[in-house]
Amino acid sequence: MAKNLKSRVRKIFESMNKDEMNEQTTQPEAEAALTDAHNPDLGTPETPADAVVAVDETDKLKQEAGEWKDKYMRLYAEFDNFRKRSMKERSDLLSTASSDVIKEMLPILDDFDRAVKANESVEDIGIIREGFVLIHQKLYKRLESKGLKPLDANGKTFDTDFHEAITQIPAPSPDMVGKVVDEVEKGYMLNDKVIRFSKVVIGQ
Repeated sequence: MAKNLKSRVRKIFESMNKDEMNEQTTQPEAEAALTDAHNPDLGTPETPADAVVAVDETDKLKQEAGEWKDKYMRLYAEFDNFRKRSMKERSDLLSTASSDVIKEMLPILDDFDRAVKANESVEDIGIIREGFVLIHQKLYKRLESKGLKPLDANGKTFDTDFHEAITQIPAPSPDMVGKVVDEVEKGYMLNDKVIRFSKVVIGQ
């Protein structure tokens, strides 16, 4: 009994000594952890160093985005001004071109005015016909100088790039099948571009 009692007492003292040693060991660690937590150079758990770097990167990206937006707005404003200026220049060019053509036609209009006035007292049909022929030639030469060319359709093979079929009739000869038999309205080209198709009758 005495031995068992001594053994139990020894175990109790040993366990008490172990608890005291554990307390002595953990206390310096706890104090060191508290010191580190309040050290400004090491940062705090709420704001680690990685978080500070991330904030700096975000600010930098926002600044770059603002700079790109400013450049875009300036470029858009310049393009809009260029577009408006180009539209105005084109409008002015078309207006000037129309004005030039009309000025070229005014002498022809004067000739017609004189012909109409002269025909009131002239009885010779030949003179009247000659006057109209001269005016027609003058008008044609003015338009030709601007790049106008008539399309020659009679006897040509029907081509949708130049001709517009009005109707079809029996061909007068076998070699006229699929070709232009008659030209109802003359077509014209301006600077090698068709501005009016020839209206034609096709043989079949």
